[in-house]
Amino acid sequence: MNAQIVPREILCKSALNKTGILGYEYCLNPYVGCAHGCIYCYASFMCRFTGHQEKWGEFLDVKVNFPEVLAKQLRSRRKRTVGKVLLATVTDAYQPAEARYRITQASLEVLAEYQLLEVHILTKSALVQRDISILRQLRACEVGFTITTLERNIARVFEPYASPTQLRLAAARQLMKAGIPVWVFIAPLLPGLSDTEEVLTRLLHTLRETGIKEILLDYLNPYPAVVQRLKNVYRYYFPEALSELEEYLYQSEIYQEKIKIRLHQVSSLVGCQCNFI
Repeated sequence: MNAQIVPREILCKSALNKTGILGYEYCLNPYVGCAHGCIYCYASFMCRFTGHQEKWGEFLDVKVNFPEVLAKQLRSRRKRTVGKVLLATVTDAYQPAEARYRITQASLEVLAEYQLLEVHILTKSALVQRDISILRQLRACEVGFTITTLERNIARVFEPYASPTQLRLAAARQLMKAGIPVWVFIAPLLPGLSDTEEVLTRLLHTLRETGIKEILLDYLNPYPAVVQRLKNVYRYYFPEALSELEEYLYQSEIYQEKIKIRLHQVSSLVGCQCNFI
């Protein structure tokens, strides 16, 4: 975790909330903000709702009463609470502070006690393997790992405080060994960096060898707040790929079609299936 971030402990009024994300009824966000510091993070729009003056990735609030509030909500709405819940939508439930605070762990124990919801987790952290014994007690559970690239020089720039990709893959193996379904979300595809034929081939081959059968992908979301940050990073660290980023930003439909063709060729060669969300 970014050593400059000092977590702030806060209280929340609600833990289980409705979500508009397709395929899910509810979401759980035990933290406000995220310490992974991903340059491309779409959730940076949340800054204006947090009351923080710091930039996204430079603050973290811990909802210390989150598990208790969740239990109260499930208790009072037992007969009306069904469906799938996603951890998390605008934070990472397993970011570094979770190792100390265990808010997510306690929340999973509550979900296991009530047995009402299917639990789906999407994370960039290997820490999720700590809770395998609890995940196996849930009514139903699956875990997705967001993996942007295997290339360390790219990952350490764009997601500096997330678990290294190899540790995420090792955690995926442990989860599958325990009988927990695992999928991978390749996102975002970084123009000229993580979407090249060579890089995609290496990643898909590694995922196949790991035993991952479900692979989803997504293009870069060029939110206004993110675009300038991305351009600056490309100019400083990867100037040779800047033209690819600019092509994507200004001709996204043409660029996306090119990547679809490339992905089809690579996935056919490697022998795995993957789809865009």
